[in-house]
Amino acid sequence: RKKKNLHKGLISAPVAFILFLYGEICFSCAPARFALWAGRLVKQQTERKRYTMKLHFTKMHGCGNDYIYLDQRGGLRDDIPELARRLSRRHLSVGADGVICISAPVTPGADARMEMFNADGSRGVMCGNGIRCVAQWLRDHGCEKEVLHIDTDDGVKLLRWQGDGRWQVEMGKARFLPEQIPCRGLGDGPVVGRTLNVDGKDWTVTCVSMGNPHCVTRVDNVDDLDLEKIGPSFEHHAAFPDRVNTEFIQVLNPTRLRMRVWERGSGETLACGTGTCAAVAAMCALGVCEKGTNVQVQLRGGTLTICVTDEGILMTGPAETAYEGDVEV
Repeated sequence: RKKKNLHKGLISAPVAFILFLYGEICFSCAPARFALWAGRLVKQQTERKRYTMKLHFTKMHGCGNDYIYLDQRGGLRDDIPELARRLSRRHLSVGADGVICISAPVTPGADARMEMFNADGSRGVMCGNGIRCVAQWLRDHGCEKEVLHIDTDDGVKLLRWQGDGRWQVEMGKARFLPEQIPCRGLGDGPVVGRTLNVDGKDWTVTCVSMGNPHCVTRVDNVDDLDLEKIGPSFEHHAAFPDRVNTEFIQVLNPTRLRMRVWERGSGETLACGTGTCAAVAAMCALGVCEKGTNVQVQLRGGTLTICVTDEGILMTGPAETAYEGDVEV
């Protein structure tokens, strides 16, 4: 038994010596390894800073229709579509219905230009809630005019300050002809009260252009709709070569409507200014609402007031700033 214990000790001594040497080597090399690691980290951070920058933005909304607003008066960035896709992701980034750039005007006498991009990066033409926010942004940044003229891809829009963060917008006239919307396969003449088959179901629709395409349909109760299911089927329907925004309208009375909207490139949103104008214009064309009368449209994010006249459509509603921030791009 004693011999076995001695033999055991002879075996463990070399092991202990090797472990001792390993520890000494590791200890002596630790500062060098740490210096190497620190150098690599500094290099990585330097490289990252070289290719990234902070972009200032303002998060604003009109009745919950929220966009990321960028000051681009010095020139529009080339990567706005990619930025719109990346920054609009809810829960994963800033989150919004898209990006709106406030650019230098192109029309003499205009105060600014609005350029909008949907959450999928596609370029939009006009946004009623967005243009009110552009006006409020300009006012917050020193342009305290009572009347503003703002360039859009659908022409110059005139806005009047109503006080308390509210603006009235002259939205122009609703257009109902197929080539103006555009749409196809729904007959000639104004597209009012036509039948459109979507996923095997017939819907009575009125199609309107407010600078962007809209398909308006009346339903019994907007709360019963599964928009995640039917919204994309309308948006990508073969009748609409440029895709379409779809408004589902519940009539409470001739001066009060409820509405839900599926926007092309963004999905269901809490509000849509051009869509609200299109909806009231469609209801006037169908004889449900009267021209020259204020119609209150209740959306999921708030209420807009629309008045359709022979001269055009007036939209009145709020514009609010949620917060400002910086994001690395």
